[in-house]
Amino acid sequence: MPRRAASAASCSRRAPATTPPRRCTRRRGTRSCRSSASTWARSSASAWRRIWGSIAPPRSPGAPVTRTRPSGGRGGRRRSRTLLAAAAIAGALGATAALSGFHLPLSEIDPGPAKAASEVAGPEIIGIRTFEAPAGVGVEPDLEYGVRDDGTLLTLDVCSPPGAALGVPLPAVVSVHGGSWARGDKANADWRKVCLWLASEGFIAASVNYRLVPDATFPAQIDDVSLAVEWLREPAQAERFGIDPARIGVFGGSAGGNLAALLGARGEGATDTGARVAAVAELSGPVMLDSLAGASEWLRGISAAYLGCGVDEVANVSDGGCERAADASATTFLDASDPPVFIGHAESEIIPLAQSLGYANALEAAGVPVELAVVPGDEHSIGILDEALRARVAAFLHKHLG
Repeated sequence: MPRRAASAASCSRRAPATTPPRRCTRRRGTRSCRSSASTWARSSASAWRRIWGSIAPPRSPGAPVTRTRPSGGRGGRRRSRTLLAAAAIAGALGATAALSGFHLPLSEIDPGPAKAASEVAGPEIIGIRTFEAPAGVGVEPDLEYGVRDDGTLLTLDVCSPPGAALGVPLPAVVSVHGGSWARGDKANADWRKVCLWLASEGFIAASVNYRLVPDATFPAQIDDVSLAVEWLREPAQAERFGIDPARIGVFGGSAGGNLAALLGARGEGATDTGARVAAVAELSGPVMLDSLAGASEWLRGISAAYLGCGVDEVANVSDGGCERAADASATTFLDASDPPVFIGHAESEIIPLAQSLGYANALEAAGVPVELAVVPGDEHSIGILDEALRARVAAFLHKHLG
């Protein structure tokens, strides 16, 4: 029996409506948010000092802070009132501390200009770079979809097709950028074009940021992407963006292809609930991290960093090295309830073609519909997403999402 994986970690938080508002500042391209809970705490402390002053017994200047009185009588009643006030203050300060602890300083994922660039190398106009967005496609950037326990603010961009506000729910596609799990950004020039292209095809596109190596290792990245799907499926978000929650798919390239494939395989049963998706399209994904024997030193190195294992362990998974490698491989979890998959790969690119061929064979063996497109050349990920391949991917998504 294949092992199953939970959909998304429970460590994410969505602030309740009664939460004090955050105050956000942007400095050198990084947004930092801090709750006004600290202000609330200061005002609460002042209020309790006033309460204490009205209840506590008067004290002469220079007198000691503590006194000993016999129990009972008027002195006992005064002491009881004093203890009640102290307990109330302790409770209030405890609540304040808990609230302040919940609202840690928040920081948005910001890899910086050097690391935010696309995985498509060089300045050549290839692949997705040949796409020009039509007029009328809308973009809502930097929408918060979750907060992690360490204060990491998770955001996504939503791209909407012209006429998306006409009241007819549309299918959605979550877009997952590449970059060796260690770099890349939802809004770099190439992945913004992916978002715009998907929207131009009539989908609500959501381009997500997820935590990166070395700040976070597996399974943080797949947990973040899963959370984004769950967030988009919430009734409030589905209504806000005009999404049909039963028709959500995923598109990813390179490291994002690994995450897209894994998202499609995790969980089981109906594809219209939780973090499940109804279609998967991935390009150049290293999808079988438990089968890296003979892979390049580069691929073994980035995979080891992502998994939190040693390079030698990743190369010898079959001998008991790096148990996480299987958990990060879509082929571990496949069954017939999984959604249809489109796979794109270049013949001579940096990710071995054997990764996609093995994935396609495993999908067929599990009874999952699969379409494989192998294109000539050595371009990688969305570098192969030219007009012809865009048409094939779009046709696949329309077939399975509507």
